Amino acid sequence: MGELFTQTAGQDARIDPARLLEIQATYLKEAAELWNQGLQPTPPTDRRFAGEAWQSNPVASYTAAVYLLNARTLMAMADAVEGDDKTRARVRFAVQQWIDASAPSNFLAFNADAQKKAMETQGESIAKGVANLLHDIRQGHVSMTDESVFEIGRNVATTEGAVVFENELFQLLEYKPLTPKVYERPFLLVPPCINKYYILDLQPDNSLIRYAVEQGHRTFVVSWRNPDESLANKTWDDYIEGAVIQAIDVVRDIGGAPQINALGFCVGGTMLGTALAVLAARGEEPVASATFLTTLLDFTHTGVLDVFIDESFVRFREMQFANGGLLPGRDLATTFSFLRPNDLVWNYVVGNYLKGETPPPFDLLYWNSDSTNLPGPWYAWYLRNLYLENRYVKPGAATVCGEKIDFRQVRLPVYIYGSREDHIVPIAGAYGSTQLLPGKKRFVMGASGHIAGVINPAAKGKRSHWIGPAGKFPADVNDWIASAAEHPGSWWGDWSAWLKGHAGKQIAAPKAYGRGKAYQAIEPAPGRYVKAKA
Repeated sequence: MGELFTQTAGQDARIDPARLLEIQATYLKEAAELWNQGLQPTPPTDRRFAGEAWQSNPVASYTAAVYLLNARTLMAMADAVEGDDKTRARVRFAVQQWIDASAPSNFLAFNADAQKKAMETQGESIAKGVANLLHDIRQGHVSMTDESVFEIGRNVATTEGAVVFENELFQLLEYKPLTPKVYERPFLLVPPCINKYYILDLQPDNSLIRYAVEQGHRTFVVSWRNPDESLANKTWDDYIEGAVIQAIDVVRDIGGAPQINALGFCVGGTMLGTALAVLAARGEEPVASATFLTTLLDFTHTGVLDVFIDESFVRFREMQFANGGLLPGRDLATTFSFLRPNDLVWNYVVGNYLKGETPPPFDLLYWNSDSTNLPGPWYAWYLRNLYLENRYVKPGAATVCGEKIDFRQVRLPVYIYGSREDHIVPIAGAYGSTQLLPGKKRFVMGASGHIAGVINPAAKGKRSHWIGPAGKFPADVNDWIASAAEHPGSWWGDWSAWLKGHAGKQIAAPKAYGRGKAYQAIEPAPGRYVKAKA
């Protein structure tokens, strides 16, 4: 078994024989204890097997216990692999995927809960499960929520506003002021183009967009077009020049302001940072301050996604999209789901298909299922230059829109946020921007993950955030964490106070969307671009 494992790990990976013997001895000891215990039920150690049916069925309980023992042993072997960091991470990721997929709870023949429900419903749950499976096959993805409950513009993305500009890449939404006065510098949000903007505007009580409007900011957001074949040749440069920089210019024009404030979230933050570097290279400073939420500019620490990225994978994608094309949204959605397979895949396989249940309505999971395509050339450039070669940390190594990217020239004040348990942009990756950007900066760490950490309304008082000593940013994020002080509740209030310090004086709120004849309301928010399906 050990020899097979090390062979599949590759020539540069091995397990020390002494460590392998130790793992085998532990396995035999625990297997003997389990056998001697017989078919006596054991307290659940995993929520997948916590149901009463698992504990009341001795065979099911024993099956679960054997599975958990095997899973622990396989992961111990994965952790014992010797080799370079990427090889070890890939082995661990692959083993974890296999372990999660092979759980007895994922199969009707072994799932005691599903069997009990089938008997109680006289087979109706199985019939409903088959119907759910056929439905999901037709729609092309596993249902995580009751999608029929939600409608964009009716009960998600409901903050009142209008489309005031559009081109082939994006619509620009302006929101109706909720205060009699607004700050003189307009505020632009750039969400990621790999999914839809309304993660920032799910419901009124958890909308970051509405919160910004309530704080007195004249607020705009980029609503990306869901690419079709007409955008199949669009590049990273096209999106920076024709979308981010274009949006900055339009917001300045509408607001009649020489400078605006801007926020970028995830890949939107990477694109905003790129645009700022391009503008700085041109000697332009149209943005007074920037906020980066869970953003990578330095791609040294990319977390679990790094297991997918190497020269052969990137070269394959470059060949695939050499003449244009689209990366289907379902491909991205599947990749992100399998980063947390028990929560985002197998949990729904069991509930939807084995138990015949309909998942409850949940706005966040509706958004998560509303995938977007990507232009292939954009994606290939992003993989090569950032994820693989990390060119932004080397001044002048990357060229965008005809300009050499040098973040030493991006001297504006910045607010940088990272989530402590983020598996997409690890906290070390978010913190890396503090070492890259030379201006005055504030770094804040929030609790939870990539989405829940960001969408954490101030009014609810949930979770905590951490702030370090002013102006001190050691090279290692762990040193910063050690010096940071915990503050209860959301980071939103801290950010709002910071942003107001860069927003200028207050002026009368506008009474109409846009500005004059040049920028008039085209249609009500959320606009038609966000409603297009992949």
